[in-house]
Amino acid sequence: MTDEEALVAVEREVGLMFRRGRARVAELSRRVHPELEGMAYSMLGYIEQAGRVRVTDVGVHFAVGKATVSRQIRALEELGLVSREADPLDRRAALVSLTEDGRRRYEAARDGRIRRVRELMGGWSREDVDRFAELLHRFNEVMGEAPGE
Repeated sequence: MTDEEALVAVEREVGLMFRRGRARVAELSRRVHPELEGMAYSMLGYIEQAGRVRVTDVGVHFAVGKATVSRQIRALEELGLVSREADPLDRRAALVSLTEDGRRRYEAARDGRIRRVRELMGGWSREDVDRFAELLHRFNEVMGEAPGE
């Protein structure tokens, strides 16, 4: 395979992974709540990792504007999955965190997701899984640095 063919193959496989990933996120979001959108599911994951996080930081993490993050957080609140409180360090800012129901629902979906990855990669050696994770991380780091087209 030439260098060009290899790059085309990488682009094709990454595109396929993104498309399948979007479909998978949509499915997982419905497992958390039938009315939950895919982007909101991803936000739940970020909030779960962060514990309590500023709404503005959620927007920065996902590179979305204030209106988009506010709409998504409001939807999560209305579904009872997150709660919002004033930031004690800056009363103009809001902090969000998962509710108990939100945590329970998110963790159930996450556990199912991890089981599925374990099934898919069950035939892989530990070294291959480690290397794959390392290469994906490296690729994501470069993607985060790359300017858009």
